[in-house]
Amino acid sequence: MTRDPSFDTSEILDGVRGWVEVETPTDCPEAINGLMDKVGADYAELGAIVERIPGSDGYGDLLRVRSPWGGDGPGVLVLSHLDTVHPIGTLETMPFRIDGDIAYGPGIYDMKGGAYLGFNGFRELVRTGRETPLPITFLYVSEEEVGSPISRDHIIAAAEQARYVLVTEPAREGGKIVTARKGSARFDISIFGKASHSGARHQDGRSAIKELARQILDLEAMTDYDLGLTVNVGVVGGGTRANVVPAQAQAMVDMRVPTPAVAETAIAKVQAIEPYDPDVRIEIAGGLNRPPYEKGPEIAALFDHARTLAADIGFDLQDLKTGGGSDGNLTAHLAPTLDGLGIDGKGGHTNYEQLYISSIAPRAELMFRLLETLR
Repeated sequence: MTRDPSFDTSEILDGVRGWVEVETPTDCPEAINGLMDKVGADYAELGAIVERIPGSDGYGDLLRVRSPWGGDGPGVLVLSHLDTVHPIGTLETMPFRIDGDIAYGPGIYDMKGGAYLGFNGFRELVRTGRETPLPITFLYVSEEEVGSPISRDHIIAAAEQARYVLVTEPAREGGKIVTARKGSARFDISIFGKASHSGARHQDGRSAIKELARQILDLEAMTDYDLGLTVNVGVVGGGTRANVVPAQAQAMVDMRVPTPAVAETAIAKVQAIEPYDPDVRIEIAGGLNRPPYEKGPEIAALFDHARTLAADIGFDLQDLKTGGGSDGNLTAHLAPTLDGLGIDGKGGHTNYEQLYISSIAPRAELMFRLLETLR
């Protein structure tokens, strides 16, 4: 026998707090695994099928949770990450606290609030005695903040078996969800010159830093706002002492690309860089990290469905395209994907990270209704 669901703001916020107060920086796998223990146990208590996937390469475990109904056919994949950018000890200076309609805490917006909405949706299905038309898989990963290096293959495999993907990244700009994202590429550029005494034998040296400076200007000049292409040289280094012509220099480069065609052209240009100084050598590592996520007809139809549900709940759901990447970039070309289904707020990755308490109930109900109605 079914009953009506309840979206109790206080109960959900208490649950979010419990997750926030387990600190989970990406580079601390034992801490992440502690929260994975809690999340897995909570799902198991509700009758879900819980599978733990061991982490590797210094990252925490992954958690795959399946509904006990629906079998193994194509279903709904709910994709979340439990890692944050905040180091251990952040809670001492940034504790969970409430001020009016705002709740603060490390990772509360990006994205433990949204990750908890997935759990809450399943909990309400169980409490109300509902079995959804499609089976549901929840995948919690441990290293999204650094590009999902070990979970990538698991995410893609799960998306290949899904009919829909719901990503619980935070809402944007007043509650908008994400239906498109730029793709991202990363490059490590190493320059190798020749050292010499900068006073006595300056002419014998070949400055790696001088070469890198020229290349930086060329890389930054690739940015084209009209096209939607940005290139950012974010980290540079090199040299040993002021009186030594530097033999080595390096840079880390971030590129955001709006479409696969733009990505192919821009990435090829970076990978074909030649040195200005023929006596200097350049090595380039890296490439496309996350493909562009484009709003095609199937994603548009899925958004229209979500918007209709939101209108019934009582709010106007809007969408946007963002330059930031997420695991949704890995799934959108495989199954219709809605991203940004988490709680509204602001300040991700900052010391004032926050969610809006008034957004909890409507966003929780939207997640529930999507799970309940997708077929």
